[in-house]
Amino acid sequence: MSRSAHPAGPRHADVMTEAHYTAPPADLNVLDEKVWARTVARDEAGAVTVGGIEVTRLAEEFGTPAYFLDESDFRARCRAWADAFGPDADVFYAGKAFLSRAIVRWLKEEGLNLDVCSGGELTCALDAGMPAERIAFHGNNKTVAEIERAVTVGVGRIVLDSFQEIARVAHIAQGLGKRQRVQIRVTVGVEAHTHEFIATAHEDQKFGIALAGGQAAEAVRRALALDGLELIGIHSHIGSQIFDMAGFEVSARRVVQLLAEVRDEHGIELPEIDLGGGLGIAYTSEDDPREPHEIAKALGDIVTRECEAAGLATPRISVEPGRAIVGPTAFTLYEVGTIKPLEGLRTYVSVDGGMSDNIRTALYDAEYSIALVSRTSDADPMLVRVVGKHCESGDIVVKDAFLPSDLAPGDLIAVPATGAYCRSMASNYNHALRPPVVAVCDGEARVIVRRETEEDLLRLDVG
Repeated sequence: MSRSAHPAGPRHADVMTEAHYTAPPADLNVLDEKVWARTVARDEAGAVTVGGIEVTRLAEEFGTPAYFLDESDFRARCRAWADAFGPDADVFYAGKAFLSRAIVRWLKEEGLNLDVCSGGELTCALDAGMPAERIAFHGNNKTVAEIERAVTVGVGRIVLDSFQEIARVAHIAQGLGKRQRVQIRVTVGVEAHTHEFIATAHEDQKFGIALAGGQAAEAVRRALALDGLELIGIHSHIGSQIFDMAGFEVSARRVVQLLAEVRDEHGIELPEIDLGGGLGIAYTSEDDPREPHEIAKALGDIVTRECEAAGLATPRISVEPGRAIVGPTAFTLYEVGTIKPLEGLRTYVSVDGGMSDNIRTALYDAEYSIALVSRTSDADPMLVRVVGKHCESGDIVVKDAFLPSDLAPGDLIAVPATGAYCRSMASNYNHALRPPVVAVCDGEARVIVRRETEEDLLRLDVG
């Protein structure tokens, strides 16, 4: 369960290098509460349970690999975010992290709004009963058809990402006889302390309109000049899996400066700002995420302070947690297949899933924890690399971790904190069947996204 301490510089999964890791934990049977869903525990027999149900029973009923989601944990996190920000702010769940009709219904019941970034996510939201006015629509290249539908159903806001999109949304809204509420997404030039591919506020990337060179100010001018648009605010998102609030402080300061420029030039104060999401979660014991109330206070204080300095009324704040809500609520359950010791290096443990159900390790160099969950063990720890069954040397689930040395084929092991981006980015590589998502709550388990079948794979193959 220990996080690796890797050397600086690029690393490649298909090149054997010296192992870099911290010492094994004192007891491999202990589950770190930071990285597991709230109802996860070990029973007297040593098996891990979630929602009061043993994983061995879940594996028998639903198979492996499978994602098991703690519904009570998910709902509690929704309430924590809603309570932290209160009635004078808006919390939009970022649907890209993981979205299903059950998730949409839970969000609606717990009082959260929903952020979508594709026509498919919009369809899921509407089909599950999310009111259109509680939906925000993101995306750097929304199609005409997607915009037409969003405007027609009356989504609460469309986040404009380019000069072309400003004109496109205005033209479509005018043609439909509508006036669409919009925000302008700006890139504020903040280098978030995260992986290059999930840092989104520096200027050399595809999202948003840069503050630099007056581009964002020009975007505001164009949006205010078009009858089909109602400009309600500015949007900024600096990246993902961020623990340091300093980037948000810089971002808020620069967004407020833009609001002051808008007031000075146009004589209006835009009523809203959206500071995005991206707050990190604990994937390993070394991660130390902030609680929602801490985040709410920090962001509120930053915006209030900057607005007072600029002589502006404090705008309504929006945030977009996705991973921070759903990430910790789920784990992926695997069955051990083969075990291959490499003397002097590590032991390779192959499971019945892999990069098709969790691409993040290969894509982002992400780190995860791992635990033997079908039983306890007093055996000495062994350094392992948990890998999948796909035809890629980069098919790694957990790079460096410790598991008991008596691990055997047929044992169940689980990777926590896989609620975000794992199922939503899952693939059919090697014609793998995407795993089910099973919601567990108060001793009951039910499928909310079923396992794919071979018939599903062939249904689209018309050749």
